[in-house]
Amino acid sequence: MRAFRRYLGLSSADRLLTIEAVAVLMVAAACVALLPFRTLARFASRPPHELAPPGADAETVAMVRNAIIRSARRMPFRAKCFEQGLAAVWMLRRRRVATTLHYGMARRDDELVAHVWVTATDRGVIGCENRNDFRELVRFPAG
Repeated sequence: MRAFRRYLGLSSADRLLTIEAVAVLMVAAACVALLPFRTLARFASRPPHELAPPGADAETVAMVRNAIIRSARRMPFRAKCFEQGLAAVWMLRRRRVATTLHYGMARRDDELVAHVWVTATDRGVIGCENRNDFRELVRFPAG
């Protein structure tokens, strides 16, 4: 109930972004579960049809990031870095913001661990807090 009250306290723009983030995270989770990595990479690499004016994307990036983080915490399914990264790429593409999806690996306790993070014009969008712990293997620029 507290989460719903917090949601109602958001601005109408943030509420709409949160609803969009929930929907896009659901699609991203289904895609991660059902589609091969190559197909997902192709989707993540498609640039926006037209780019937003320079500097216009800082607030957009912050709003999309917050909506995805807010939504991912409450999802009844796995919405980790890969799903969040795809959601960020797709939501920002709709807003004409060019992004890059980075895929990296690290070794932890003799296991390989994968991580995805997204940047937009050198700004961290999603998953960037611990990106320095991972060695980037490939990136998928989208514009």
